[in-house]
Amino acid sequence: MLLMFSKMDVFNIRYKKNRTMAISLRQLKIFEATARLGRLTAAADEQALSQSAASQALKELESMLEYRLFSRIGRELEITDAGELVLPRVRDILANINSLKTPYSSGVSGPLRVAASVTIACYLFPQLMSDFLACYADVEPDLQIANTQGVIARLEKGQAHIGLIEGPVSHHQLQIIPWQRDHLQVFCGSSHPLAQEGILTIEAMSQQRWILREQGSGTRAVFDRAMHQAGAHIGAVMALNRQEAIKRSVKAGLGLGCLSQLAVADELQRGELVALQTPLLLSRQMSVVMPLDLHSNPLVQAFMEFLSLPVRN
Repeated sequence: MLLMFSKMDVFNIRYKKNRTMAISLRQLKIFEATARLGRLTAAADEQALSQSAASQALKELESMLEYRLFSRIGRELEITDAGELVLPRVRDILANINSLKTPYSSGVSGPLRVAASVTIACYLFPQLMSDFLACYADVEPDLQIANTQGVIARLEKGQAHIGLIEGPVSHHQLQIIPWQRDHLQVFCGSSHPLAQEGILTIEAMSQQRWILREQGSGTRAVFDRAMHQAGAHIGAVMALNRQEAIKRSVKAGLGLGCLSQLAVADELQRGELVALQTPLLLSRQMSVVMPLDLHSNPLVQAFMEFLSLPVRN
């Protein structure tokens, strides 16, 4: 009888020691999706699982690893320090497994999650991604559109591989690489009194109504900085988070606008909007932003090389 218990004890010890080998792909996917999406329900929906099945998979993974991946605060999940540490390794595992689907390809395949601010998403990203897919047909593009602050937030949460932003930003956990230059254009409607003159002075700026992007957007940050540098002041402002809404409001005579030249090029050419010369310095640097732990990801490397940009190791 004693010998029997001794063998059982040995079996239990071996089982406990080796149980991490039973980690499943589903468990890793649920962990990664929960960390990226911020909610277990959203992760369950993405992985086509019930919430109870997703919750059980997460509990089993934590049990095998013998440490918590998330702290449970009420109904909210917050990733732990240990979870943050292993998350890049889990993403590498999932990327390598995904590459098995195309064994004869370059290894550049699978979902490429890009978070881009509005101007880039509307006027640069479509052709950019079309050209990239011509080189890497197995890539699955996933575009998320947000203002500059929203793009940074998605990168911080691991919801995107790459960020494309228009506004100035600094971040100690993200690599920010200069990409292209852009210029903002102040404009008015064709029936506006300033349309005939085509000039807006510093003194006249405070007398105008303005239709501008919301706070947190790169466009608004550049405009506000230029106004501050010029010592100019503006009065009434209507803030909108859609470029089309701004252009239509300006066409209707509600005020002056300021957007990227990319956004108003067609309307200026058709004469629906009129460009106004100003002394404001409205040039800006577009940037590519990426997490520091993704520099070795083959898909991210390929995209950065396609943009002819360096990646810091």
